[in-house]
Amino acid sequence: MTAARPINIAIVGVGKIARDQHLPALARDEDYKLVAAASPHGKVDGVANYPAIETLLAAAPEIEAVSLCMPPQFRHDAARAAILAGKHVFLEKPPGATVSEVEQLKALANGKGVTLFASWHSRYAPAVEAARAFLASARIKTAAINWKEDVRRWHPNQDWIWQPGGFGVFDPGINALSIATHILPPMFITAATLDFPENRCAPIAAQVSFRTDTGIPVAVDFDWRQTGPQSWDILAETDKGSMVLSAGGSRLAVDGKVLQEGPDTEYPTLYRRFSKLVRSHESDVDLAPLQHVADAFMLGKRNVVEAFFD
Repeated sequence: MTAARPINIAIVGVGKIARDQHLPALARDEDYKLVAAASPHGKVDGVANYPAIETLLAAAPEIEAVSLCMPPQFRHDAARAAILAGKHVFLEKPPGATVSEVEQLKALANGKGVTLFASWHSRYAPAVEAARAFLASARIKTAAINWKEDVRRWHPNQDWIWQPGGFGVFDPGINALSIATHILPPMFITAATLDFPENRCAPIAAQVSFRTDTGIPVAVDFDWRQTGPQSWDILAETDKGSMVLSAGGSRLAVDGKVLQEGPDTEYPTLYRRFSKLVRSHESDVDLAPLQHVADAFMLGKRNVVEAFFD
């Protein structure tokens, strides 16, 4: 593969996230050529379509990379099959249903000499790096995360998110954790309360307490029941002022003054990152956000709340 030739890529799992983000990003990126798709339900116009990744891998040897967009419960087996076939693998977030299965994929990809990319799209929001630089220059006193949205708006009729391994409110919450683990000092969970609807197997809300190794408290509030304006905010009180990283990482303000703001370019940036990794034969698999979710389920107190219906 040369830098001048596009990477032959396939989409596996043609659902909402693939149509909303992956396909538009690939269509605008000259570094890729979308040559196939595999999905038991959806199809992509203009390319070869297959019912499963195994069929795709057997029928389309020209594919060099796959982007896995199915729910996390099904991602390990698809990633393993692709890696064993010598393909580079882009993992939609979260990279898997468990920490241990992604660790296994890391070792397998390393042994096969292919790229494995655990993509954390929120880290590529336009104001995240500016927030990281600001916090690195300041003394943090306290921090908080408020990540609240309407599940009916963002995940309509998606039953997989309520099943074991579907993460529940941690599906969006892990986006906040992906930013927090990038801009804040290393931290660990000290307590958590997880609100489970009485008719669901995954939480609809969570309150999590973190502490850094230097004792800085970080309070986290995730909720999937917020209607109206949505809240995707990370706040920090510092010796240089009150920082608010809002709109999912798109806007940075300190003491009310906007320092950085920009449009959403997360997925195009992710694919540029993946291309560089593929061409340099490197991997990028940071499991810190997923580990925090696992720890929240491990330490969390289960609190049963009213039933949820779409």
